[in-house]
Amino acid sequence: MDEEYDVIVLGTGLKECILSGLLSVDGLKVLHMDRNDYYGGESTSLNLIQLWKRFRGNDQPPAHLGSSRDYNVDMIPKFMMANGTLVRVLIHTDVTKYLYFKAVDGSFVYNKGKVHKVPATDMEALKSPLMGIFEKRRARKFFIYVQDYNENDPKTHEGMDLTRVTTKELIAKYGLDDNTMDFIGHALALHRDDRFLNEPALDTVKRMKLYAESLARFQGGSPYIYPLYGLGELPQAFARLSAVYGGTYMLNKPECQVEFDDEGKVVGVTSEGETAKCKKVVCDPSYLPNKVRKVGRVARAIAIMSHPIPNTNDSQSVQVILPQKQLGRKSDMYLFCCSYSHNVAPKGKFIAFVSTEAETDNPETELRPGIDLLGPVDEIFFDVYDRNEPVNEPALDNCFISTSYDATTHFESTVMDVLNMYTLITGKVLDLSVDLSAASAAEE
Repeated sequence: MDEEYDVIVLGTGLKECILSGLLSVDGLKVLHMDRNDYYGGESTSLNLIQLWKRFRGNDQPPAHLGSSRDYNVDMIPKFMMANGTLVRVLIHTDVTKYLYFKAVDGSFVYNKGKVHKVPATDMEALKSPLMGIFEKRRARKFFIYVQDYNENDPKTHEGMDLTRVTTKELIAKYGLDDNTMDFIGHALALHRDDRFLNEPALDTVKRMKLYAESLARFQGGSPYIYPLYGLGELPQAFARLSAVYGGTYMLNKPECQVEFDDEGKVVGVTSEGETAKCKKVVCDPSYLPNKVRKVGRVARAIAIMSHPIPNTNDSQSVQVILPQKQLGRKSDMYLFCCSYSHNVAPKGKFIAFVSTEAETDNPETELRPGIDLLGPVDEIFFDVYDRNEPVNEPALDNCFISTSYDATTHFESTVMDVLNMYTLITGKVLDLSVDLSAASAAEE
């Protein structure tokens, strides 16, 4: 322990493991510690007995649910966009060789009390029951504009500068109604609330393009992919990567105490009486609670079911987004469902999550609109956790703290946090121009 490291990483949550892997690949000397005796921190996966211990206070799940080890229940369930940033990071670091992915069956949106497939192309727009006949034609024109749009080719811009034109103005040009804008903004562009309407349209157009390109990648029913055996595999894969490049891992290290000098700069980390020196510390909010503030809470329900979510074409894996406006809320609600097709439950069992940014102190009532879409459940657990973000100045104390995981059921916001942290730590921007086909072999 008495060595000096460039970086000490505390916590083996997904964000910390990705950073530890990236920094090790960059040639930095990394020590990675966790107070728990398992990988994953907040973003770990639990088997049935662990799930019962955590939420029911005993280790006796009912026998009819099947074998405990057939379950891998992710505590922070999120799907990956097939062409998204996380997949680029996986390819960039070659972590794909440790993981097997499978496409997710369905992507749906809640609209006027019903669940509908998200239309992502001009052809799907024409078939979608979300819109009337004239609206469909207008939407098709808009989808074609987005598909053809190329930031570097002014001929495709139709005279509009999307760094200046707001999303609302762009939509008005195509005459689309609020209802159409609602599912485009929340289920295709994956905005978490309605602020995007008054922001430059370029971001929304790029997000729509990412969705369509990801959808085309596997010709499946959704743009999402998910690792077999769940997300618990991801932190471990990055941990292996770090080890290959000389990173050191220590689990089960109690009281990781960050040490500072007189100027408030980090000098090392002490655990069990030994201090490891370092220049920088990377950690999740739980390791430096006095340098973060609470910015919100996430409410979620975890359900074990014996059937897929109704009205999703019997999808074995699916995401349903409930836009805020449809529920009269300030933020969206998300449904996530996975099953034995991704090896996270025994055959015939489905794990469903309902999550949202908590706006009240009663998660069970607040999550009701999402839970009502699940149909009968065998078991259900409720949970609320705080969302923290750093308030320190990394330039002054050399502490780089991740933000807590949000309620979304896709990874785009999580990875942006990692990339911003990487740039703060190294002063470099991670080059993610990779050959996306490199990941497809493992995913088939």
